[in-house]
Amino acid sequence: MKKTIFVALLSFSAMLNAQVDKIHKHNGETVDGKVTRVEEYTVVFKYDGEDAENVIGKYAIEKIVYGKTGRVEEVTDKIVVNGEQDWEKVVILEEKSYIAGLKKAEEIRGKTGLINYHTGNTGDKKAEKKLKMAAAAMGCPFILQTADKTTVGASSNSLGGSQAIKKGVAYRY
Repeated sequence: MKKTIFVALLSFSAMLNAQVDKIHKHNGETVDGKVTRVEEYTVVFKYDGEDAENVIGKYAIEKIVYGKTGRVEEVTDKIVVNGEQDWEKVVILEEKSYIAGLKKAEEIRGKTGLINYHTGNTGDKKAEKKLKMAAAAMGCPFILQTADKTTVGASSNSLGGSQAIKKGVAYRY
């Protein structure tokens, strides 16, 4: 009798566990819960046994394994940044919800020099490159941009050039 009850409980437990979705993150962590919806840049889920909805950015997720069907949904490829030379791989994010599930590194800044004869567009690109290079030097594949400012003319510097300044926070898996 005890053996039958134990087998029944074990089977019921396995059946419940098979219904749990598994969110596999790029950092090796696995989140067990129920995916309620997949949006353009985020995944909304509930932890197993809870009702509160949680959000995680797609950039932090490798794949989702749906417990009910076993279907595997590949979400994003891992971005590997091995140093400043990989600056072009760095992704600039402008929405705070996209970084959910990533780890904050530190604040960074990219700017053109005080004496700058670039047009507004090329100065902006140079500041963006410097911002990405700073993140790549730390091994961070993501930047949450917090400020983007370009000053033009006499208000920028005494030589009448323009200066582009970009600020952000670097993030890693």
